[in-house]
Amino acid sequence: MREAAFVRQNKDKWLKFESLLQNKTSPTPDELSALYIEVSDDLSYAQTFYPKSNTTAYLNGLAANAHRKIYHSRKEPGSRLISFFIKEFPLEFYKHQKQLLLSFLIFMLFAVVGAFSASGDAAFVRFIMGDEYVNMTLQNIAENDPMAVYKKMAQTDMFLGITINNIRVSFMVFTLGIFAGIGTVFVLMQNAIMLGSFQYFFYEQGLLWESARTIWIHGTIEISVIIIAGCAGLVVGKGMLFPGTFTRLVSFTRGIKSGLKIVMSTVPFFIIAGFLEGFVTRITQMPDWLAILIISASLALILFYYVFYPIYLYKKTNKNNEPGLHTV
Repeated sequence: MREAAFVRQNKDKWLKFESLLQNKTSPTPDELSALYIEVSDDLSYAQTFYPKSNTTAYLNGLAANAHRKIYHSRKEPGSRLISFFIKEFPLEFYKHQKQLLLSFLIFMLFAVVGAFSASGDAAFVRFIMGDEYVNMTLQNIAENDPMAVYKKMAQTDMFLGITINNIRVSFMVFTLGIFAGIGTVFVLMQNAIMLGSFQYFFYEQGLLWESARTIWIHGTIEISVIIIAGCAGLVVGKGMLFPGTFTRLVSFTRGIKSGLKIVMSTVPFFIIAGFLEGFVTRITQMPDWLAILIISASLALILFYYVFYPIYLYKKTNKNNEPGLHTV
């Protein structure tokens, strides 16, 4: 890419960063960090292709100034962690809404495929879920306690086991994004087909509502966060396939960093889902209104944190940090 085109493509971002650094009310380290990462990547690109240019000198000065401000006012680790979840991550996640939507659509498509396959072949559910699980569930249905599987294990053991397994799955979905996103799609497909065939199995038994009101108490967050982990894997795949103005290695590295932040953000939600599955889902006799309330609150929490709040924060930050009139 010619230097002039590189400057035109990124000038607005640099001006915004410069304006933020020159603001009389000192910006927070987290506000600086978000843009500092991007400017550092631009500096690396400029040093590679325009090593002795004015653009490289300008970006080097901009990055050095930001580095001083960030580390001069660096926060304590506890405060830093809170800031990551409240501001830094949601602000960055705004850029990945398309990957989130794609992950959701992929999951829903294969969930429908799973349900359709189960409807056309009675043996499909056994192939996906296993004979042991299907036979156990049929026995529970015969004993008039179809959701008894959630009562088999001790509460704390179930909470810990489910939480650790879900976190493991989310990291696997993210990590497999290194195969150009194909590995991520494959794991999403597996989980979605399993869910679709599982729900159809209960529908066939005349227990769709009974299963849904019970399973989705924890499943609303659990399934949502697997989709979000899928978003992380797709971000990695996008970084590899579509480097844009960066080298493929730089773009891939940026994708890994962004994807890792996404998957790290899911850990608290998996803990919540594990708690619900270990301690709440087993209460199969709870009234419908309470189950619906828990499911609705869980869905609202996910939508707020991963969809509405990032949009709100992005618009607010852009409004408060309009670039001034400077020249590059």
